[in-house]
Amino acid sequence: MHLGRDRVIAAHEVRGVIVDPGPASCLDVLVSALEEEPRALLLTHIHLDHAGAAGSLVRRFPALRVFVHEAGAPHLVDPTKLLESAARLYGDELDRLWGEVVPVPAEAVTALSGGETLEGFRVAYTPGHASHHVCYLDEASGDAYVGDVAGVRIPPAVFTLPPTPPPDIDIEAWEESLDLVASFGPTRLRLTHFGEATDPQDQLDLVRERLRALARRAKRGDRGSFIAETDRELVAEVDPETAERFRQAVPLDHSWLGLERYWKRRGDTSRGGKRLP
Repeated sequence: MHLGRDRVIAAHEVRGVIVDPGPASCLDVLVSALEEEPRALLLTHIHLDHAGAAGSLVRRFPALRVFVHEAGAPHLVDPTKLLESAARLYGDELDRLWGEVVPVPAEAVTALSGGETLEGFRVAYTPGHASHHVCYLDEASGDAYVGDVAGVRIPPAVFTLPPTPPPDIDIEAWEESLDLVASFGPTRLRLTHFGEATDPQDQLDLVRERLRALARRAKRGDRGSFIAETDRELVAEVDPETAERFRQAVPLDHSWLGLERYWKRRGDTSRGGKRLP
C-alpha cells in the first residue's frame, strides 16, 4: 500500500526474517501484517523503497539484526549521503514518498560481501542495478529474493521494466548477475516490485532483453524520446491502473538519468561507445 496503491512495493516475510522491509511511509502496513516479531532484516540494497524502514524497525524491535552488503552498511548507520542523493532525485517529495529515515545502530548491522549463508539463505553479490546489491536464495524453498535484479513486473501483467536509476547502473555487471541468479535454478523469483515470478528463467531472459533495449534507446541521447517511447510500450501492454503502478515503482525519468550516467561514465560523450549485444 505505497501511497494508497497495492502491488507497488513488497516486503517478504520468511520464518521470522524480513527481506526488504520497504520505506518508512509503509511501516504501519508492514508491522500490522507481520506474523511474528522479526529477528532479522535481509536487505538487497539500501535504496529507500527497499530499505528505508530499516532504522524504524530496529527502533521498534531493538534485537533486530540487519544484513546488508558492506558497501551499503555505512549509509545505514549514517544516512546523510544517502538522503542527499535521494533529495536530488525526489526533491520536496522525499518525505511524502519514503517517510522518516532513521539511522540503524552500528551494532545491529552485519556487513556482507557475498558467498555467506545466514538464516537459511545463501547470499549472492549481484551488482548492476546498484553496486551494493545482493540477492538471497532460500535453501529450504529454492526461492530467490532478488530485489531489483529481476526487474519490475506488476501482476497480473508479464510486461517487465528493469529499474535503472542513478548513480551506478552497470549493464555488463547486471547481465552477469542475471547469469548468477539463473545458475541457482531458483523455484521462484521473489520480487520487490511486485510479488513473485513463477517462471524464473523466462523472467530473467525478459529482464536481459529489456535492459539491452532501454540501454540502446538511452544511448541515442534524447531524454524526451526515451521516456515517450518507453511509456508507449507500457500503455500498449498493461491496463491503465497497472501502468500507474509501474510509473510509481520505476519512474521513467529516473531510468533515463541512470542510463545517461552509465553511458557518460563509459566516456561515451559521442554516443559511440561499446556496442551492446
